[in-house]
Amino acid sequence: MPNNLKSSILHVSSALPHLLETIIARGEGTYVWDQMDHRYLDFTSGIGVTNTGHCHPRVVAAIQEQAGFMLHAQQNIAYHEPMLRLIGALREVVPSQLDSFFFANCGAEAVEAAVKLSRQATGRTNIIAFQRGFHGRTVGTMSLTASKTIYRAGYQPLMSGVFFAPYAYCYRCPKAEANPDQYGFDRDCTWALDQVRFLLKSQTSPTETAAILVEPVLGEGGYIVPPVRFLQGLRKICDEYGMLLIVDEIQSGFGRTGRFFAFEHSDIVPDILVMSKGIASGLPLSGIATRREVMDASSLGSHGGTYGGNIVSCAAAVATIRVLQEEKLVQNAAKLGSKLLTRLRELQNRHPTMGDVRGLGLMAGVEFVRPGTRIPDKDRAKAVQNTCIEGGLLLLTCGTDNNVIRWIPPLVINQEQLYDALNIFEKALDKTSN
Repeated sequence: MPNNLKSSILHVSSALPHLLETIIARGEGTYVWDQMDHRYLDFTSGIGVTNTGHCHPRVVAAIQEQAGFMLHAQQNIAYHEPMLRLIGALREVVPSQLDSFFFANCGAEAVEAAVKLSRQATGRTNIIAFQRGFHGRTVGTMSLTASKTIYRAGYQPLMSGVFFAPYAYCYRCPKAEANPDQYGFDRDCTWALDQVRFLLKSQTSPTETAAILVEPVLGEGGYIVPPVRFLQGLRKICDEYGMLLIVDEIQSGFGRTGRFFAFEHSDIVPDILVMSKGIASGLPLSGIATRREVMDASSLGSHGGTYGGNIVSCAAAVATIRVLQEEKLVQNAAKLGSKLLTRLRELQNRHPTMGDVRGLGLMAGVEFVRPGTRIPDKDRAKAVQNTCIEGGLLLLTCGTDNNVIRWIPPLVINQEQLYDALNIFEKALDKTSN
């Protein structure tokens, strides 16, 4: 390796945390290879981005074809065909009520667009977000993020008008912990919803609250799956007070949970849907979808960017949606996700350090605790993660205490690849338990 490249790696290493002390050279399907030709099962998907796998041939072909015609067509200057085709494809997979779209580059930009839209459409200022939630790292989205202090420390004061309520985290719900026979995931516990209502009585009046912003499954905050009644309850609260429900599907969308979008598991429709990550298989693109009357009540002319809705990214997104549909990757996520959770729960019976196993589709989390307690054990999670890397499996951690290992493989995985990964994980559990 040239000395100048080594110097660059050291410089980047000091600025950005990373999983591998090596350079990734290429990827195909579920695998990536480094420059030494070591192969890894990539169960990070670039943090939930490569849902169609690395370099899916149909996505690559769409990118190559569009690149030969045009690389950049600014969306404020003129319409371009890939964006129109993308809108058509999205209308096949989002609820029919959400018929208006806005495109940007990344998830944070889309979240900010949703917040600005909700404020203008309602004439109200405040936003309710949730503890452990993650929505981005710009100043605006950092203000809405409460998963870890590392995202906020040193940047205060942040945007005002943001109020946090507890998420429906049943494994650590105070009522469920105190009375497990009465409360819990499968029982009629309304504690988290009661706290939202209390917030509306004590800190932000409904008359000044524009929206509730929520992840249908927490991502960075710990891969936490709430009960169905949680999102349904938030929908009811928003309807009751004329607030908008913004659902952040940046990490949970595009087939990840065994449905095209995770909110579908709760049988609700948001007022604003935020999309990114898996939308374009790795090219920068994000967007929001909302009802026409909401979009018409606002002007997003003050929000946007030079590269938002890039023509090549839109072409990749159309191909991505077609691959998800025609290769039945959403169904594959549901099928293999069930097998993943079954095997993880079998391992949980033998490893008391696996305090909780949860997930929807191929979005699953294993929370590590000290045996016999619910005390977070980030050291065990990190040890298992590092041992998996040695065995050729890439996994990420998450959660406020960094004690959750998350499973987000490409949706193109087959059963053999899934079991290979689970076998590596089981060996890592055994090795680190000694």
